[in-house]
Amino acid sequence: MIKSLWIKFLILLLAISFIALSSALFLRELMIKDFREYLEGEMEDRVYWVMADLEGTYEKYSGWIEDVISEDTIWALMLGLEIKIKDTEGNVVMDTEKAISTLSPLVKRRVMAVSNFTKSENPSSFQPYPLFLKGKEIGALEVRFLRPRKESIFIERSNRFLVLSLFALGGLAIVLSIIFSRKLTNPIKRLASAAKAVSEGNLKSRVKISDNDEIGKLSETFNMMAKNLEVQESLRKKLIANVAHELRTPISAMRGEIEGMIDGLITMDKEQLQSLYEETGRLKNILDGIDELSQAQASALSLSKQHVELKQFLKNIMERFGKLFLDKGVNLEFQCDDGLSVNADPDRLSQIVINLLSNALKAADKNGSVWINAGRRNSEVFIEVADTGHGIKKEDIPFIFERFYKAHPGGLGLGLTIAKELAEAHDGRIEVKSEYEKGSIFTVYIPIE
Repeated sequence: MIKSLWIKFLILLLAISFIALSSALFLRELMIKDFREYLEGEMEDRVYWVMADLEGTYEKYSGWIEDVISEDTIWALMLGLEIKIKDTEGNVVMDTEKAISTLSPLVKRRVMAVSNFTKSENPSSFQPYPLFLKGKEIGALEVRFLRPRKESIFIERSNRFLVLSLFALGGLAIVLSIIFSRKLTNPIKRLASAAKAVSEGNLKSRVKISDNDEIGKLSETFNMMAKNLEVQESLRKKLIANVAHELRTPISAMRGEIEGMIDGLITMDKEQLQSLYEETGRLKNILDGIDELSQAQASALSLSKQHVELKQFLKNIMERFGKLFLDKGVNLEFQCDDGLSVNADPDRLSQIVINLLSNALKAADKNGSVWINAGRRNSEVFIEVADTGHGIKKEDIPFIFERFYKAHPGGLGLGLTIAKELAEAHDGRIEVKSEYEKGSIFTVYIPIE
């Protein structure tokens, strides 16, 4: 059970909540401690006030006068002090209980109500403070600090508030920990379930994206991966069907002719041998296409880069293809900046341009146009092949660089895949812009080293 990610998140959140509540409890103890130290310091100041008053009274009356020091004793009680005043021989001259007994009943009730005084039977609870006058000891003051009612009320309320906070915030922390741990782990569970479905062959499995956070982006990436796998699987099936179809036609034709020759129905002459030769050429073209794709995928490891002057390089390719365009009645135009060069494998770069030109020638109708434009944009050289052909449908554009994907009948659907692989082998890229029935523009970008 502890292996569950939800349990781990729950334990983590509960631990954080526990630490937070423990910190609050620790902070409360520090506050109470500081509060008590503050009160103790204030009570010490009050003791010194009483001592100064008693020493002044002794000096004024040249001794201890009970009526006078009785008032000082009541004053000390109002300050939160129970006191005993002793002479130099240790006799108690006045204490708090005796001073209270001198008060009238009404005043006594008020003083007792305010001071909350109860007599202490423990002599050790008193702290002695010697009294001096002009360097001579005149007696002693013994003091017991009474706990103020405000302090008790403050501590009692803080304890009550702390208990309520522990129950309320602790319960809330537990509930929120359960909710958020499930909220965090549920998308991951859905991802795991979808991944398992894909691994079992259900390539249509998708994940519901509920948030735009990192898990949401991961889910979106997973959906894209599953979609690409579905497309690749579809293309694989199409590949098998296409290759089988493409191979079946020439093989059937060759087999029929050979059987006719064996049976004597067909004369073995030069014309029949030429037909067989053409059929074997078709087989070779199919195998060459697959072989070219394999070489393009491995070309990053075997590029022979060199300095290529693009204007002359592209001009040579145009001259080789000029007759094909002329025979179809398609106008071929060319434009390239002077002095433009790139560090590339000329054979592979030529293969890219030829594939794009071949596609443009197939797409363009009679009296149409194809043009090549080369130049520089920022830190990249671009080669642009555009045509006024039938264009590409919007829904086909995301898949035209996939292996064996054919937006139009004819061929194996490998030309653009090979061009893309070779461009990426040069650390470049290939982009397309197309409008259906109006034409397409393919642009190859290669970084300038």
